[in-house]
Amino acid sequence: MFETAELGRKIEKHDYERLVPKLRMDLLRVQNELFQKKPFPVIVLIMGVDGAGKGETVNILHEWMDPRYLEATAFGPLSDEERERPDFWRFWRALPPKGKIGILFGSWYTRPIVQRAYGEIKKVALEDALARINTFEKELAADGALILKFWFHLGKKVQKKRLKSLEKDPKQRWRVTPQDWKHFKLYDTFYKVSTRALRSTSTGEAPWTIVEGADPRYRYLTVGQHILDQLTRRLKEHAKGATRPAPAEKPAPAPERQRQPTILNTLDLARSVEKKKYEKELEELQGRLNALARKASQKAVSTVLVFEGWDAGGKGGAIRRITSALDARAYRVIPIAAPTDEEKSHHYLWRFWRHIPRAGRITIYDRSWYGRVMVERVEGFAAEHEWMRAYKEINNFEEQLTGHGTVVVKFWLHISKDEQLRRFKEREKTSYKQYKITQEDYRNRAKWDDYELAVNDMVERTSTEYAPWHLIEANDKYYARLKILGVICRALEGALKKA
Repeated sequence: MFETAELGRKIEKHDYERLVPKLRMDLLRVQNELFQKKPFPVIVLIMGVDGAGKGETVNILHEWMDPRYLEATAFGPLSDEERERPDFWRFWRALPPKGKIGILFGSWYTRPIVQRAYGEIKKVALEDALARINTFEKELAADGALILKFWFHLGKKVQKKRLKSLEKDPKQRWRVTPQDWKHFKLYDTFYKVSTRALRSTSTGEAPWTIVEGADPRYRYLTVGQHILDQLTRRLKEHAKGATRPAPAEKPAPAPERQRQPTILNTLDLARSVEKKKYEKELEELQGRLNALARKASQKAVSTVLVFEGWDAGGKGGAIRRITSALDARAYRVIPIAAPTDEEKSHHYLWRFWRHIPRAGRITIYDRSWYGRVMVERVEGFAAEHEWMRAYKEINNFEEQLTGHGTVVVKFWLHISKDEQLRRFKEREKTSYKQYKITQEDYRNRAKWDDYELAVNDMVERTSTEYAPWHLIEANDKYYARLKILGVICRALEGALKKA
């Protein structure tokens, strides 16, 4: 695969000096157009063998391009904070927003390739990692990202010569580390593993570009020109289809007698608990949760709680009964509203990845990433192809969390339409609750049937063995709160047995 990158390609100095000014001018032009229109983000991966000029190329790109619209991140060894979260957490945080170019020096490829080369993981683990990478890149590309992947290559003899040359130069020897020579001793192994990795992940959405790294002028021009060509092409494509067609008007909901039952129709909303029993069991469950949370903290088991449900369904009250049993330093409640401008400029999962808890801590999402397949679906904020692919994206996201050892517990709080109206009226009459009720709540209520179907599809497609949905009969708040606390306690007990 790398044979074409060992041909000794070079650019003469006079040709280089002639070509660079125009290239720089064109790069600045398309970069400015990208920033002004903000149609999509650009992700540039810089990977390859040691000594092939990766760092120098990153520096040149900074010199040639406008640093205001460029975000570069170099990935070194995992920090304590990064080790406590799923592998891709550090990469999601580094993704550029729409309108900017993000240069990632090192990437999600580094760790699996190095681990396989050193024999720390088996071939099947490498294949699993590459499959996850393909899925990740496909999600980013489907959301509009332009992904440019560069692999800098040197032949074995050329690499050895390059490393020795750098070591002899007092101004450059800092670039060569003992790790570089350690990798060089495994050159043939790295060659095989890298070949396998590139072949498996050079896809239509994100193909690899192999750059011969021996001649600096050649590699600088090659990378710069490729970025220019791909960015120009994508901007032209976007301009042709820039106007997004308005969503087709949805047909009116079918009459109730013609509608098929949903999973929510199977719930017995008459379930209730007497106040005295509620108060007794609440105290017991909160004490049990407190002890389990402290044990989870000691064993570094993190927890993600997801609350979804109808407006006025009791999410806030249930969350308060959970947090009152916990150490305030051990949890965070993340209330999810309409995305901010910053959040809109990223993939929709970006804002949720940011809040993944550290080891032993708890994050409670008051509404969540499921807005993609409910609110955005019903209200037409997401096209059908966008919310349809979100089911798989969400499952992948949650699988990464649970695969890392995080406990994921998801609740849908279900109430009847009549009970919702009663609670709306109660809020309007209670001064300290009036802020909770808006015209938006009544507007959403008018689309009850559409939301019910969306919830049914959501449960069907995203209730997995690693992150199942728990449907809560919530007409009676006492019953709902006790059931929720019981589910959380049992989930933690199961996880702690395995920890």
